[in-house]
Amino acid sequence: MSTTPPSSPAPPALRVLAIGAFTPVGGDARSTAAAVRAGLCGFREHAYMIDTAGEPMRVAQVAGVDADLRGAERLVALLTPALTEALAGILASAGAANATHDGRIGVAVAWPPTRPGGPDEATDAVRALCRDRLGARLGPLQLFASGHAGGFEALDQARAWLRAGQVDAVVVAGVDSYLAPETLEWLEAEEQLHGAGPLNNAWGFIPGEAAGALLLANAGAATSGGWADVLAVGLGRESKLNKSGEVCIGEGLTQALRRALDEVAGEGVIDNVVCDMNGEAYRADEYGFCGLRVRDRLRDPTDFLAPADCWGDVGAAGLPLHLLLAASAGRKGHAKGPLTLLWGSSDGGGRGAAVIRADVAVRA
Repeated sequence: MSTTPPSSPAPPALRVLAIGAFTPVGGDARSTAAAVRAGLCGFREHAYMIDTAGEPMRVAQVAGVDADLRGAERLVALLTPALTEALAGILASAGAANATHDGRIGVAVAWPPTRPGGPDEATDAVRALCRDRLGARLGPLQLFASGHAGGFEALDQARAWLRAGQVDAVVVAGVDSYLAPETLEWLEAEEQLHGAGPLNNAWGFIPGEAAGALLLANAGAATSGGWADVLAVGLGRESKLNKSGEVCIGEGLTQALRRALDEVAGEGVIDNVVCDMNGEAYRADEYGFCGLRVRDRLRDPTDFLAPADCWGDVGAAGLPLHLLLAASAGRKGHAKGPLTLLWGSSDGGGRGAAVIRADVAVRA
């Protein structure tokens, strides 16, 4: 008689009810997804920043935000349209499907890490924005100032709040901007700024800025509508960091991916991958090692979508925007299947992964 304990049941899914986006290629979720699908590029020459080779720095800048805004003020300006779009259904209707009680909508926001030219952790500013939109319905709020992996940390927190019954719904958002002059100068000094000239770094990235927001609830409580189900979340930690001189073989990312994939062991092979690779060799090598370890779980580890070639590196905004692309691909019928693996990799060592099941269009 086998003594192997039965596997624990998969955690309940979360339903993505609404998505908002504000990016260099689109002013809302649908236009952003359509632009990336079409391969549009939001890169431009910076208005006045020149690199050490005498070339204008290339960036991906959101239209419609005052160029003089800096720090937390700029991030709040970026976040406002995405948050408003994600909350549009709740703000416009008091019907049974959208009703929530006071203090029952949580907010978890991915935020940039500490860096030159970067904003301070501005919980009060974000709380003021959310209070303006939600009023007394605003519940717990937390910022995750860890960059690319912050969205996965926020998603994990949202899942904990919903499982514990602390909230009826959660906004998971992410916002970032690399466009402060001090940040751009720092990126170049760290040899991370991409440039096309012979004296530039061809293996750097295009600095971007963006915001994305998701409205989530427990799948069983979400009776209608929505975009996709979040089936799994996994977090990890990498010790061999970019620019440390150590060879990264993807141990932290593998940890995150395996934790997410183990939660969906019965769901079959993952059809699609969306990630935050940005042109840096470090990230490509990391995923190369990691992909070999989990290749039996992926339809094709080498077939992935990395939208940084459209909107630049958007840092902490990545998770909600990548989920938007996966969910939109399902809706439009051009996904390879319903299951998508999302992953993100922070310079500070944080690693995150999630598996979603998109609503897939049925075509005759």
